[in-house]
Amino acid sequence: MAAEPSSPTSAGPQANGRSSGRGGRLTLLGVAIVLLAVSLFGGHQVSDDSPQASGTAGASAGAPAEPQQVEPLQDEPQRADPQQAGPQQAEPQRSEPRQAVTELPRSTPTRLRIPKISLDAPFTTLTIDAAGHLNPPPAGDTNLVGWYAKGAAPGETGTAIIAGHVDTKTSAAVFANLSALKPGDHFTVERADGRDAKFVVDDKETFAKDDFPSKRVYADAKRPEARLITCAGEYDHNKKDYKDNLVVFAHLV
Repeated sequence: MAAEPSSPTSAGPQANGRSSGRGGRLTLLGVAIVLLAVSLFGGHQVSDDSPQASGTAGASAGAPAEPQQVEPLQDEPQRADPQQAGPQQAEPQRSEPRQAVTELPRSTPTRLRIPKISLDAPFTTLTIDAAGHLNPPPAGDTNLVGWYAKGAAPGETGTAIIAGHVDTKTSAAVFANLSALKPGDHFTVERADGRDAKFVVDDKETFAKDDFPSKRVYADAKRPEARLITCAGEYDHNKKDYKDNLVVFAHLV
C-alpha cells in the first residue's frame, strides 16, 4: 500500500479551518497533506487487470521557474549629434517596465479550462477526513477536479491545490493528459466572483509517492500560485495504486 501520510496531530490542518494570515495559510496543509492528495487520485479506483495508465513525462530539474524581471537601464543610450541627425531620426525606444501581477480576492473556483489538453471541467471542494486524509473527488464523475478549500483560492496569494483522477475503473479521467503540459502553457480558473485567474505553467515534475517533496509542493507562496496534481508512473497491481505523482507548477499572470 502507499506510504502513510504524516499524523494530522503533528502537521495536519487545524480542525477549526483555515489559519489566519497569508504567511500561515498553508500551515494547515504542511506536511500533513503530503501523500494525502498524492495517494488518492488514481490507483484506488482502478481495476487490477486493465488500469488506464497515463503517459508521464520525464521530470525536469530545479524549482519552479521565477518570472524574469526587467533590469533597469544602467546607462543612457548614445544620442546622435542633433546637427547631423536628419528629420526622420527618432528617439530611441525604451521598454515599458513590467507591471506586477495583482492578486485576486478570495473566491471559490467554479471551472478549470486547459486549452492545450481540451480540458473543461467543473470544481468540487476537497476536505480532510478525521484520519487526516484528503478526500478525493467522486470517482463516478470522470470530468471533475477538486480544490482544497482550506488553502488558498486560485488567484489569491498562496498555493492553490487542484487535484484530479488520472483514471477510474471504467475509463480515463479528467487529468489523463496532464503530462502533456509544458512550461509556457496556460490554463484558466473561472471563479464565483466572475473573475478569471489565468496561470502560466512554470514546470512539471514526477515524484515517487514514497519520496514526495511536500515542502516544495505545498509550501505557502508569496505570490498567487497553483499546483495541479494527479497520479502517474507505473501501476502497482499489488498495492492497487500508481507509484508516482505528477505535479504541474504554475503562477498567476
